[in-house]
Amino acid sequence: MSESPSTGSSGPGGPQTPAPDEAASLHLILSIGRAFKFVDDYVRPRMQKHGLSMTEFSVLMVLWHGGPTPLGELSERILLTGASTTYTVKKLEKRGLIAREARSEDRRVVMGVITEKGQALARKIAPLHATELAEAMHHLSIEEKKTAAQLLRKLRGLGPKER
Repeated sequence: MSESPSTGSSGPGGPQTPAPDEAASLHLILSIGRAFKFVDDYVRPRMQKHGLSMTEFSVLMVLWHGGPTPLGELSERILLTGASTTYTVKKLEKRGLIAREARSEDRRVVMGVITEKGQALARKIAPLHATELAEAMHHLSIEEKKTAAQLLRKLRGLGPKER
């Protein structure tokens, strides 16, 4: 019996052995998922101490770093559906951390804008978050972190300058 390059070999009635490239791809995606879960599990409770979910924190950081942002673009930047973004924005708006504003030139475009209260919270949390991420990833050297980021950008099809 010949071995197919895409499916590998299998015993009678047993599972097929993936080809080397497929096996490496499966291993990579599992490793990425586990790494993300580890970092998320590490950071999530620390954000909750500040009364924020990870999604709320992400929205706050996008607006703090990027300035007023159309809500549709905000959805894309933090990988949320429109409905989830609206829900998160409403929660942050109720707390006075962000506001929604219509653009004067096109009233259909609604911008998310961080408030003074939101900026104060972001200034307090951002340095702590950076320290916590460094603690979570302390097993990797700076060079390994840069290499991992470069490889993940390559996986996404982005050039070396994009983040």
